[in-house]
Amino acid sequence: MRRTVRFIGVAAIVATSVSCGDVVRQGRAPVYLVINSLAGAPGNRPTALTANLSSDVITNITTPAPCSTTSPCPTIFNDVGSALLRVALKDIGTPGAATSPTPNNDVTITRVHIKYTRADGRNVQGVDVPYEWDAASTGTIPAGGSATIGFELVRHAAKEESPLVQLISSPSFITTITQVTFYGRDQAGNEVNVMGTIQINFGNFGDQ
Repeated sequence: MRRTVRFIGVAAIVATSVSCGDVVRQGRAPVYLVINSLAGAPGNRPTALTANLSSDVITNITTPAPCSTTSPCPTIFNDVGSALLRVALKDIGTPGAATSPTPNNDVTITRVHIKYTRADGRNVQGVDVPYEWDAASTGTIPAGGSATIGFELVRHAAKEESPLVQLISSPSFITTITQVTFYGRDQAGNEVNVMGTIQINFGNFGDQ
């Protein structure tokens, strides 16, 4: 009985240490990615970045001609995203002997994966939420520094497919908690990734 209790105690300590430190120990890379901020903007106003995105499924534009205020043109815009990423070393060294990054620790992002989910559990793709997909985006984050990565957050095609296309003629809205995962490699070829979330509200919003 004494041996059994001792084994269970050790196992509990190991399980706790793994859950607390798995972010630092995951993968072979000596660095990991951190998302400082994640924002989105409608395609017709790409600089209007917000923490929660209102994605308009159809936008009535009044310029250029032949579009006008009396005869607006229904237009589909994609939506864009922007993330501020930084790179941190897993091994920070010891007090008085901190570890310094090198150019080998720079991380180049090459791919972004977008997945839409709903808090109510209704997550059938093409029925309840748009299909998940991979976006191309390239940028290098210097080790010990940060960089802004731009990417496509909602495709044009998603607004022409179910369930978003039905919102064009409906007063309903769909709210998603959207997972955005960035994939890259350090300069030694080690894979690095990080995932963040942003809320996207889909609907036919009023045009300004």
